[in-house]
Amino acid sequence: MKDLTITLHPHSGKHLYEQIYLHIKNEIRKGKLLQGERLPSTRYLAEFLQVSRSTVELAYEQLLSEGYIEARPYRGYFVCPAEELYDFGEEGCQAGMDNRAKIDDMPSDADIWKAGEGEGKPAFQYDFSPNTIDMSAFPYATWKKITKNILVDANSEIFASGSPKGDYILRETIAHYLHISRGVNCRPEQIIIGAGNDYLLMLLEKILGRHVKIAMENPTYRRAYRIFDSFAYRISPIAMDRSGMSAKGLRASEADVAYVMPSHQYPTGIVMPIGRRMELLKWAGEKDGRYLIEDDYDSEFRFRGKPVPSLQASDRLGKVIYIGTFSKSIAPAIRIGYMVLPLPLLRIYEEKCSFYSTTVSRIDQRILNEFIGKGHFERHLNRMRKIYREKQDELLDGLKGMEKFFAVSGENAGLHILLQDKRGRSEEELTDAAAKAGVRVYGLSEFCVGEIAPQWKADTVILGYASLNKEQIREGAKRLRSVWA
Repeated sequence: MKDLTITLHPHSGKHLYEQIYLHIKNEIRKGKLLQGERLPSTRYLAEFLQVSRSTVELAYEQLLSEGYIEARPYRGYFVCPAEELYDFGEEGCQAGMDNRAKIDDMPSDADIWKAGEGEGKPAFQYDFSPNTIDMSAFPYATWKKITKNILVDANSEIFASGSPKGDYILRETIAHYLHISRGVNCRPEQIIIGAGNDYLLMLLEKILGRHVKIAMENPTYRRAYRIFDSFAYRISPIAMDRSGMSAKGLRASEADVAYVMPSHQYPTGIVMPIGRRMELLKWAGEKDGRYLIEDDYDSEFRFRGKPVPSLQASDRLGKVIYIGTFSKSIAPAIRIGYMVLPLPLLRIYEEKCSFYSTTVSRIDQRILNEFIGKGHFERHLNRMRKIYREKQDELLDGLKGMEKFFAVSGENAGLHILLQDKRGRSEEELTDAAAKAGVRVYGLSEFCVGEIAPQWKADTVILGYASLNKEQIREGAKRLRSVWA
């Protein structure tokens, strides 16, 4: 093991962990860190670089998730053999970093730097981020085998640009999967494959046009809000009640399109009941040009009750635009999303947008098609559901006794829970107290895009658990009990 001399620039615009990740990745690619070479421990490297340990852990986790390094029990981190590396590409790596910790939900580099060197302690030893996933159980061997087989069997056709919508064989596989798992009714011709939801939403802007007023749930997924805002769309935040987006508020907004997450709303965790779904579909059907964008956010991870069918499954008038991604269920760097267009919008796409080239490599499309079609995806989901359920149980068990101080919600699905204070403490008081104990939690107001409705007043915090191991969850919950009880 040798020291890693890394020059960090706290004001460069890149997170410190990202700078560490990029430096080590480049050293491996250039052959300066050799196969089998041991890396410094996270504790040692954090002390050596004068940053928080969690900063180094984030960098190592990303390197692990992309296969550049491996963790050997009781021995440490080692550089992977070159033939075991699967290169997702620069764009995919960067996209994975973006998904790993969104800018909206992370402290600035300057904040981490200042906190890290202020007291000589980590800024946050335990980060309950709702935006991360667990990559420890990713089936690397299976993915590698599929990749090798496809490249061995590949002919010149796979290296051509292909259909703008994505390969038909993958669209056919996705159509079948969505119908079986989510009740979605569509033909492969209606599916557009793209490199993540960002691209698909930008493509949708070309289809819907520029003079659109869009209604969004409040609180909501802020990244989607920022994308719509960049289109210069007129955005109307609609306050939610306990059933989701208010139909009355939607009507009053005079919006043309509504962006909703009915199966598991982010971040509140609300599952929209059938009555409210019918109200929204009725609203959309009352006027030409009205549509519902259904973002089926992390719908695969439901732990209690029966699976909830998609909103699109109840659509009889062609009013629902269905969007999903494999970034949350497989890996951030996969960067393959899909959009199901209703027939009227499909015709507009064919007329105005069919000249756009597909943004996903055909090789990656073939790999994903094999991964789903041969049953590996279903097995991976079942394994991850078990892992996440156990982690959630660990968190809820660690918070036992806190019921008299907090109302717990959102535990039926997804990868985070919400705690609403019963004693009149503000969100800021709760997050500050947690921070002093070395624990990062997230206030609900961070996801609001307008005035907070009374039922979502600023006394609620969010705890994600996906990327933490059980020991970290247990210790983090213990610290929260000590400052919140």
